[in-house]
Amino acid sequence: MYRKWTVFSLSVVIGAGGTLVAGPGGLSAAEVEGPKLEWKVSVWGKRRAFTEGIEKLSEIVAEKTDGNWNIKLYYGATLSKSRENLDGIKLGAFEMAFFCNFYHPGKNPAWMVYTMPFLPLGDVEVSRTVRMKLPEHPALKADLDRWNAMFYVSTLLPQYEFLGKGEPPEELEDWKGMRVRAGGGIGKAMEKLGAIPTSMPATEVYTSIERGTIDAVSFPFTYAHAAYKIHEVSDWFTANMSPGTSECPVVINKDAYAALPEQYKQLLEDAKGPVLDRQIEVYREADEKNLPMFEAELEKIVYTDAQIEKFREVAGKPVWDEWVAANKDKFDGQELIDRIFQIAAEVEGR
Repeated sequence: MYRKWTVFSLSVVIGAGGTLVAGPGGLSAAEVEGPKLEWKVSVWGKRRAFTEGIEKLSEIVAEKTDGNWNIKLYYGATLSKSRENLDGIKLGAFEMAFFCNFYHPGKNPAWMVYTMPFLPLGDVEVSRTVRMKLPEHPALKADLDRWNAMFYVSTLLPQYEFLGKGEPPEELEDWKGMRVRAGGGIGKAMEKLGAIPTSMPATEVYTSIERGTIDAVSFPFTYAHAAYKIHEVSDWFTANMSPGTSECPVVINKDAYAALPEQYKQLLEDAKGPVLDRQIEVYREADEKNLPMFEAELEKIVYTDAQIEKFREVAGKPVWDEWVAANKDKFDGQELIDRIFQIAAEVEGR
């Protein structure tokens, strides 16, 4: 039984029990109805390209639920230190969080596969597909299960490059003795060139380069270098080294997810596409702005094909093999690497 009320020319349809249904020219109801919820997202640093995907999720959820579900990002590590976000998820201190695998390899050993050098993740669509499919693997799920966490989306980190201060490493031999911020497999790859790798949170890098504690930093190129203003304290950048990348996904507390009504779970699922589209878009926008700035202010280092091939021979498969051997009692690392190549080949139609 429905009653139609007209108030100040706004047509509103009221259903049984007083439920707002909507009417032509009338007030709009939530597209997805549900309870009032407030979700907190823990992230370090300031708002930047890296966080825009989840900012998009926040917008979508607020719009679809007419403000009933609020997903709010807490910046500056106000909820948790960057290396402790998984701990916070496990404790239920917040519902969602970003984490970077190489910040704490012991907490997520299988996820370190993404840091292996020279994986086929340079193409945007290949990277997107691999990063959204690989977390279905039991080894990656097991890592997150230990923290009562479930994978939501990847932040689709671009390939890494280096920005540095001092003498530019124009030859591969010039990296010998250089102190570089490079974690995981990328760090191992640089070690093969004689560099001295170290891992530190992104928020500490600017000061470390400025003071000469480290000589160079590998970050997702170009957005992260600009976001942390590394170009302001650097003299040069590598343009085509592309040693690899890493993975800094967004995860959800499993209990918080289980407590969601089904329509909110579906909303999260439906939002994944737009979230990833936005993430890709902002990285592209960052490159269009930052690359010309880097080229104008810094010395650009471009390695020859022969140099890159030598780097791959020295620091590609040998690093993979060492990583697989080191983890053989925990999980099958070779299977994870093979799976990445398999998904990449499927995307490329081979």
